[in-house]
This record gives sequence, structure tokens and C-alpha cells, in this order.
Amino acid sequence: MSKDDSHKWARMIDHTMLNAQRKEIDIMRICEEALRWDFYSVCVNPKWIKKCAGVLAGSNTIPISVVGFPLGANTSAVKVFEAKTLIEDGAKEIDMVLDIGAAVDDNWKRVCKDIQEVAQACNGLPLKVILETAYLNKIQIKEACTACMEHGASFVKTSTGFASQGAEIETVRFMRECVGPHFGVKASGGIKNFESLLSFVEAGANRIGTSASNLIMKELNNVD
Repeated sequence: MSKDDSHKWARMIDHTMLNAQRKEIDIMRICEEALRWDFYSVCVNPKWIKKCAGVLAGSNTIPISVVGFPLGANTSAVKVFEAKTLIEDGAKEIDMVLDIGAAVDDNWKRVCKDIQEVAQACNGLPLKVILETAYLNKIQIKEACTACMEHGASFVKTSTGFASQGAEIETVRFMRECVGPHFGVKASGGIKNFESLLSFVEAGANRIGTSASNLIMKELNNVD
């Protein structure tokens, strides 16, 4: 794709607003932006998912939300309840935070169980698992990717945006190597312009999470 294919780029973007301090008017604004540019999705905190689902109904843009966010430290039972509730409220995809502590501790049995139970709760809807790669070494990233592929996830995702660092090009490239050509890889955290977005797509990401989506599209379309 070239820079001129702005709509194709838009369809790779999860337009994201996950800051705690955001108000309803902010949520409505990103839904309007998503409808304007035809983004793939709007990604919001759980309290906003029902409202987003209503605003986006009938469009190509789907509402998605987060589970165990941003620490991944909830019990699996809580994550399962959260996922089911979000789906009942209209979420069409779930972005779940890995049990990061278990991954750092190399407790892969726990990690796999956590992913599998949430994937089952999603009942066929896509599950993206946020690895929070800033806290993992390469061996742990590879193990986490394998756990996601083998236990029902559809994507591996780099970051919450709340850790010490977000997505990195080499990490995304490594994640793509780990999961092969067909599994989903989402880059998120610190992607602020088209140059950055393009770099992550070239590294292997096929979905981009960013709060700067509107600015990126204005850049691509040469509008203020």
C-alpha cells in the first residue's frame, strides 16, 4: 500500500482512548472520528462500550474493549466475567492483558489457562492478548506467543501504553517471526504519525492501536 491508500490504512487502525480521565464528550468525539475515516474499530474502557456500540451500530467500525487492563493481574474468573459482560454490552473484539506476573515467573501453565478461559468466554469473537513486551525477555515473548496461538487467541499485541515503553519495531518483527504469517499481530503504544505506523506494518503488524489516528488520517489526506 502507498501513502495514497488512506482508506486501506484506516481499516488497519483501532482508534483508541483508554485514559482514565476521559469524559463522555471525548468518547463521542472518537466515535465520530472513527465514522468519518472508517477506522476498523474504536477501543475504549469497559464503562463506555455500550455507548460506543450504540453510536457505531450499522457502520463498518466495530466497538472493542479491554479485559484485565492495564496490569493483567485479575484472576481468570474476573477476566472471564469482564469479557462476557463486554460482549453482552456490544463488544465485537476483546483485548486482554496477559497475566504478566506469571509470564515473568515462567509459569506458563498459569498463562495458558488464563488465555484459554478468556478465549472460551469470547465464544468465537476475536481475542487479542496484550503481552506488555516491555516486561518480557525474548524467550518469554516467544513462549507467550506460543501460548496465544495454542489456546484460542487471534492476535498477539505489544503493549497497553501504560508501561515503561510501548511498541518497538524489533519486537514486532520478532513477534511476527514467532507466530508466522497468518496469525494477528497488533502494535500499540507510542504510534503517533504515519511514518511510525508504516514502520510497524512493514515489521509485521496487521493491526495498529493508536490514539493519534485522527492526526494520522489528516496527515495522509492533507487536511487540517
